[in-house]
Amino acid sequence: MIRAFLSSTALASVLIANPVLARDQQAPEADVAGRAGANGVAELVVTATRAATPIEKIGASVTVLTEPVIKASQAVVVTELLAQQPSVSFARNGGPGSATSLYIRGAESQHAVVLIDGVKLNDPSSTQGGFNSGNLLVGDIARIEILRGAQSTLWGSQAIGGVVNIVTADPTVPFTSSVEAEGGARDTAYLRGAIGGATDKVTWRAAGGYYTTDGFSSYKFGTEKDGYQNAGASGRLRVKLADNVSAEVRSVYSRGKNDFDGFNVDSPEFGRTKELVVYSGLNVALLDGRWNNRIGFGYTDTDRQNYNPARSVPLTFDAAGKNRRWEYQGALAISDLVSATFGAEHERATMRTRSPSVAQPLVPFRTGRVGVDSLYGQLRAEPVKGLSLTGGLRYEDHDTYGSHTLGQVAAAWAVNDGDTVLRASFGQGFRAPGLYELYSEYGNVGLSPETFDSWDAGVEQRLLGGKARVSATWFHRQADNEIRFFSCSSTSSDPLCRPGGTFRFGYYSNLQKTKAQGLELIGELKPVQGLTLTGNYTYTDAESDSGASKGKQLTRRPKTMGNLSATYRWPVGLSTGVAVRYVGKTYNNDANTQVVASYATVDLRASYPINENLEVFGRVENAFDKDYQTILNYGTPGRGAFVGLRARF
Repeated sequence: MIRAFLSSTALASVLIANPVLARDQQAPEADVAGRAGANGVAELVVTATRAATPIEKIGASVTVLTEPVIKASQAVVVTELLAQQPSVSFARNGGPGSATSLYIRGAESQHAVVLIDGVKLNDPSSTQGGFNSGNLLVGDIARIEILRGAQSTLWGSQAIGGVVNIVTADPTVPFTSSVEAEGGARDTAYLRGAIGGATDKVTWRAAGGYYTTDGFSSYKFGTEKDGYQNAGASGRLRVKLADNVSAEVRSVYSRGKNDFDGFNVDSPEFGRTKELVVYSGLNVALLDGRWNNRIGFGYTDTDRQNYNPARSVPLTFDAAGKNRRWEYQGALAISDLVSATFGAEHERATMRTRSPSVAQPLVPFRTGRVGVDSLYGQLRAEPVKGLSLTGGLRYEDHDTYGSHTLGQVAAAWAVNDGDTVLRASFGQGFRAPGLYELYSEYGNVGLSPETFDSWDAGVEQRLLGGKARVSATWFHRQADNEIRFFSCSSTSSDPLCRPGGTFRFGYYSNLQKTKAQGLELIGELKPVQGLTLTGNYTYTDAESDSGASKGKQLTRRPKTMGNLSATYRWPVGLSTGVAVRYVGKTYNNDANTQVVASYATVDLRASYPINENLEVFGRVENAFDKDYQTILNYGTPGRGAFVGLRARF
């Protein structure tokens, strides 16, 4: 009853208010440079509203990383860059390329939506339909927006924990080219390059990269090295057909091979993954640019195979997942004082999966498909100067689970000339069971959808004439019917453990209610010219709220974590920095009896511009060679030094 009431009234709080000053609306994939804060954090945000909006008018909690910040971090894997931000943690069963789960505010990995150039990256053939971010390298990325909290209205009902929107580089000059190379510990090498240009009619860019490392043992106590290789390419083309019409196509492709180990044992196993993302669209501006329209088609294709050369039948796993999404989005400045974003989506997902064995080398594929049709709308208004209100609704019609409506409201109040910003938001989530959960060898067609309510409130304060910024945000989320894997014992009489009389190791079931609440603290200070200090701390109480594990901390979710960094740019142009990351203890099982110890790592970074076109850089990761784990008994990298060179022409 409460959910229905909130959904039906989500827009009312906006409709009764006076409108807000409308700004130029842009599609969510647009690379909005925006203004920048002390650490290069952009002050124009796209993800929260699907339109370029000043951050002081955003009720949600958002961090935007611009290209200078991304390059200064020297991060290679996107997950490790994201983990430097508030409320973001990850667990990985080995080095780069290994299976990686990304957690935002304690939510499950499949409850975070990851996009690249506006295309959703979830894999329908993965165990719970989420995205394995282990293969995602920084490459040609120019901007990352991290929205913490629910944003189901605009980005789909499963956007519960947050949204990560990744934007590849978009040229702004007639011709540009760059090349970057680095190498270092564990025989690691990374080479990438790009060319592109922009004219009045055509904008284009092509980029590619290759990464290789000998790695380390994925099994913590093993001796065999587990390496990783990844080759990737991306490209984009936008053509201006008329003053108000343009067409574009974008694509990202990667092909990786990663070695991994079996459970608590060294093994020669390896996996191959191919990922393709394609977007094509037509953009039309009407009413002198006050009504921007985008019609697009997005396609993702993920293929995965695992092999064990020690077996007589080497292929151990074979899966493919595809998404096809047709969409329309409109952004309308109804007047100079009110703006609206609205759209429609038609998505079709398919998956196939099998696990061949020595006894059954030709086991048939298990397959599944699903369709979802959606409508969404959001209004933004400013009843009084500085107070921005946003409300939205999303309607989805699922092939199997029928229709449902979700609501979302948010408010941001900038006072004292914007030096103080108060924020609050509420959003609902709904996640239908994924194709793997329904139709794989561990599937259960009797599953119910997961439902969520999420809200947060916070304050941001600028001090010392803009030289300092601090913020605090409290968040809370409740979930019902969460889907987990249920393990079967060999003596179980549960009919779902023996479908058709054949025993299986387990199946997916609606096992849990969960809740998560916590506090995010963020600070930034420039005490003297050239010196920037940043830090964040997150407390997250994420626990089960039902069953035998009620009151227990959710697995692999730390209660406390934080980041500190100091960067100094010397008068001669040399930039030096130190970054410290702390992650509190976690648990490897629901009963909280298997402890993964807390840890802290220290990274050192430096870069020096030889001239305006050439820069040398280097870093030492895990400088004190901390021995730690993110998953019990899985290895992590020790101390490693890397050096590189960047050139722009």
